[in-house]
Amino acid sequence: QLETLEQEEQECLELRPHPTEKRIHIVSHEHGMTVTKTLQEGEAEPQCVSFSYSRAKLRGALLEGASLLLLRVLAHRQTMPPDLVFPAIDTEGDLCTSSY
Repeated sequence: QLETLEQEEQECLELRPHPTEKRIHIVSHEHGMTVTKTLQEGEAEPQCVSFSYSRAKLRGALLEGASLLLLRVLAHRQTMPPDLVFPAIDTEGDLCTSSY
């Protein structure tokens, strides 16, 4: 039973004259998960948006860390079940599916 408690992604683009930094922070809580997206362009004030997903919507969700562990287990077993699909959260913090 794998469960993601917290995940943070950071992306930096060194574009002159306005470097851009994007962060996605996902944290689990008793009602589901909260996603906080922060975008900072150059010296401007960071723009921050936060939203939540319920446990029901995330049932069976496989986030990045758990996905890597699953891939290692599948590689070790040298087998791939057919039609292996999980709910996931993409790099923008939106719900999507992940197929293997």
